[in-house]
Amino acid sequence: MKIRTKLWIEDDHGKVIFGSGREHMLDAVDRLGSMNKAAKELKMSYRAFWGRIKSTEERMGAKILVTKPGGGKECGSALTPTAKKLLKNYKRIRQRIAKVSDQEFKKIF
Repeated sequence: MKIRTKLWIEDDHGKVIFGSGREHMLDAVDRLGSMNKAAKELKMSYRAFWGRIKSTEERMGAKILVTKPGGGKECGSALTPTAKKLLKNYKRIRQRIAKVSDQEFKKIF
C-alpha cells in the first residue's frame, strides 16, 4: 500500500489557479516552445488549453505565457518569469507534501 496526495492552489472563491494539470501544461510549453504543440501532446484542444491558461492568468492577475506572433522559428510561446517561479514553487511544495505524507503513512500504517 501507498498513499497518494493531490495538491492544487485555489483563489478565495474556490476556483483553481494551479495544479498538476497546469503543471504539465507549462512543462510542455517550456519544452516545446508552443501552446499548440503542447496541447496536441497533452491531447487537449487548443481552445481548452488556452482557456485554462487565461483563467490562471486572470485569477493570479499576472501573465504566465507570452506569445511570439508571426511565422517560422520566431512563432511560439514562452513562460514568463512569473510562470517559471510558480512552476518551480509548485513542484517544490508538491514534493515536500508528498514526502511528509509518505512519512506519516509509514508511521500510521
